[in-house]
Amino acid sequence: MDYLVNLSLLHPDPALDARIAKAGVTIRRALAPEARLVADWVEKTFERGWASEAAVAMTRQPPTCFIATREGRLVGFSCHETIARGFFGPTGVEKASRGLGIGHALLLASLFDLKTMGYAYAIIGDVGPSAFYEKTVGAMPIPNSAPGIYAGMLAV
Repeated sequence: MDYLVNLSLLHPDPALDARIAKAGVTIRRALAPEARLVADWVEKTFERGWASEAAVAMTRQPPTCFIATREGRLVGFSCHETIARGFFGPTGVEKASRGLGIGHALLLASLFDLKTMGYAYAIIGDVGPSAFYEKTVGAMPIPNSAPGIYAGMLAV
């Protein structure tokens, strides 16, 4: 099922920013020269389909991929505008770095970027952890959205 996020309700979270900084994590937009590194890491850590979407995000100008780094290595990523305009995802944080707020920070980075691009709403496609999105950004299910845009996708 797809979810909808009202971007006008988003606000910066200074407590989250402090938590991320204390953990030694940096959230930033990926750079074009990092395209292969990001796509390879996403495929190794998650799946090939997500790596393809990350590769698409890296071709945008500016890239629509944010990364989380810790101690000089990649620990998470988020993308938007890969499958369709106004869509968030995919996103992921390596298992060893979960629980630090990295996923939340990456989500906000992408959603604020969509807001800056002029969108009033964002769509989170084919939501997995729905409770997380409902709690962190007030996401709501879109009725009749399943199987959504992914219905015609080939198995990867």
